[in-house]
Amino acid sequence: MYRFLISPRWLGWLALVTVLALACGALGMWQLDRRDQLADTIERIEANYDQPAAPYAAGSADFRSFDPAEEWLPLELTGTYDTANQLVVRNRPFSGRPGYEVLVPLQLPDGSAVVINRGWLPIGNDEAGRPDAFPQPPEGEVTVTARIKPGEPELNRGAPDGQIPSIDLTRYQEVVDYDLQTGAYGLMSAESPSPATSPQIFPRPYLDSGPHLSYSMQWFAFGALLFVGFGYAARQQQRSDEEDLAEANGTVQAAPVRRQRRPTAEEEEDAYLDARGY
Repeated sequence: MYRFLISPRWLGWLALVTVLALACGALGMWQLDRRDQLADTIERIEANYDQPAAPYAAGSADFRSFDPAEEWLPLELTGTYDTANQLVVRNRPFSGRPGYEVLVPLQLPDGSAVVINRGWLPIGNDEAGRPDAFPQPPEGEVTVTARIKPGEPELNRGAPDGQIPSIDLTRYQEVVDYDLQTGAYGLMSAESPSPATSPQIFPRPYLDSGPHLSYSMQWFAFGALLFVGFGYAARQQQRSDEEDLAEANGTVQAAPVRRQRRPTAEEEEDAYLDARGY
């Protein structure tokens, strides 16, 4: 009954459906993987964000290496800002607005320095491609509470003087002539003494797992529906073949002719009288 399924045409359709179903399955797994990654990020934020700031200690609590389990942990550092080597990261949107992030090395008593992200500035109106003003960090010794964040990969694109395309700490090391810790940077939470004006400090991250689970279920459903559609098409083809075969063999039964009922004597008499106007 379904021998047509082994024909090249139907085997080709089956192969196409299988490939598309596998693609849907892969997209569903990708959405699940993104959900798992986001769940790990949320777990780290919940575990680390509200911890009391630990004092900086060279060789232990520092920024020379990055441990994902320590992301968002706050550290307290004391040092002096190197404002001469301040840089801004371009193309950094925040709350739907374009802008920049301000990076300043904090030189520590042990002779090294840590890059501190002091916050966000909106895009300027006075000069294209630059903020209108750079709020300067405090002069002299400052105590900074900063959260551990990983450096970013290098972006193969240029930037104007005083700017950098990403928080590429290895590239930042080329800018300064002292030891810069390049394993991670510090996202500023507070600094003392506080300056009169400062970039906008980033708020606590919004914790939301997003729609990835529902998207993954939709992709899996699409993959299953492809086989359902293939089966429906095969069933329709089988019925059509059965009808063609029955017609070719002359076994198609004609629809029965409905015989007209003979009128009664009373009905004939009424029709006769009606025809003569009685």
